[in-house]
Amino acid sequence: MAYELIAAVDLGSNSFRLQVGRIVANQIYPLDGLKESVRLAAGLTADKRLDAAAQRRGLDALARFAERLRDFDAGAVRAVATNTLRVAKNAEQFLEKAEAALGFPIEVIAGREEARLIYLGVAHTLARPETRQMVVDIGGGSTEFIIGQNLDPIRLESLYMGCVSFSLRFFPDGRVDKYAFREAELAARRELQAIVHQFRESGWDEAIGSSGTAKALVDLLELNGWSDHGLTRDGLEKLRGELLRAGNAARLKLQGLRPDRIPVLPGGLVIMSAIFKEFGLERMAFSEGALRLGVLYDQLGRYHHDDLREATVNRFMQRYDVDRRQAARVGHTAIGLLGQLVPASREAGNTDSQFLVWAARLHEVGISVAHSSYHKHSAYILGNADMPGFSRRDQARLSRLVLAHRGKLERAQPLRGEAPEWTLIFCLRAAVLLHRSRDDQPLPALAASFTRSGFQLTLGSRGLDDLPLTAAALEDEAQQWSGIGGELRINRNA
Repeated sequence: MAYELIAAVDLGSNSFRLQVGRIVANQIYPLDGLKESVRLAAGLTADKRLDAAAQRRGLDALARFAERLRDFDAGAVRAVATNTLRVAKNAEQFLEKAEAALGFPIEVIAGREEARLIYLGVAHTLARPETRQMVVDIGGGSTEFIIGQNLDPIRLESLYMGCVSFSLRFFPDGRVDKYAFREAELAARRELQAIVHQFRESGWDEAIGSSGTAKALVDLLELNGWSDHGLTRDGLEKLRGELLRAGNAARLKLQGLRPDRIPVLPGGLVIMSAIFKEFGLERMAFSEGALRLGVLYDQLGRYHHDDLREATVNRFMQRYDVDRRQAARVGHTAIGLLGQLVPASREAGNTDSQFLVWAARLHEVGISVAHSSYHKHSAYILGNADMPGFSRRDQARLSRLVLAHRGKLERAQPLRGEAPEWTLIFCLRAAVLLHRSRDDQPLPALAASFTRSGFQLTLGSRGLDDLPLTAAALEDEAQQWSGIGGELRINRNA
């Protein structure tokens, strides 16, 4: 479905942001946006749990966003969450409440996926995208680094350091002195040393900063006469001197210093200073493009059937040498069964049918590790590999489906949800079982339907009589469903 207006929600570790854009001729023109300084990362306790105050700040912000999004269709809004909700042990409980407050699903994205989306947003704002860029995005809980050219990222990294976490760790109560600044800078440089060599090998023509920390530092340097354009090493040193003289960011009297930035300024400045030193930078430009703009353009690509997830699935099939003919057989049969059970799944862009096809195409990636228990290897790969375009929730869903495609159904019992998830599992398991011969012999006529507590599979009896192994396997499959309190009836037409 095509939309005129689309929206992106970014649940960052420091701020929550909403961006609304208008689509005109495959370009996105930002209409309006909202920003709430939530400082979610400041609510992480020592045992990595979000405290009640941070949760309340986040839920209040999302409730305000919900009012702006009240008339938006579900397909026109994409919400993503970043580092703090990647690491918080109670993230799942918070996300349930957050989705209820916002009114839309929220995806927790991996660090490299966040970096990819950041670059996509920045690349659409560049005057000369054909040059090679190094993009740096200092967030509240993590910092993303990307080298890219045109719209293509070449190298993606995400480090677990951000302006909120470093401010809390090294500058409690906003106090700043030379010792604390030096220790914080050394800690940041140690983190950076893990990626500097590879980035230097790739090389870049221009360094670009994006998002809130870079914007705040650019404003301070330019408005106070320490830089004529963008970030400079000399300008950062002058800001550092002013901060050390003040002893506390709250006592700074500088043009462009916004109140919401005061608590996180020391951490952001020390990380940026470390980046300049480790990468040997003298100057960094600034781009207004950021994660939320990248999310909007990623949505636009999906509407125009340029879904990066499809490309990722194809790359995984190639990387793990998947038997494409077998994957196609399984996918065709599984989708046919799902279409009988859930007619709405036949509609273009149906999410359940998409995931079922992807699961069918990827269910054998684990054979590249070992044939024995390959479904467990497949599930592990899909749950833990970097899969551009897929959120953590997407990957977890694929992993669950693939784990359950063979073997004991007891492993699938922790799955949340009712009919949709179990229906996909039934379709995938039945398709894999029916194609166990891995040939192109036609299957018996198939008809699938729901029963009160499970499923019924009706097959042409003559065809099944010629397939004694399949008939026996179907009987075993019925026992699997019975063992978890479900039902699978196998019927043969006369």
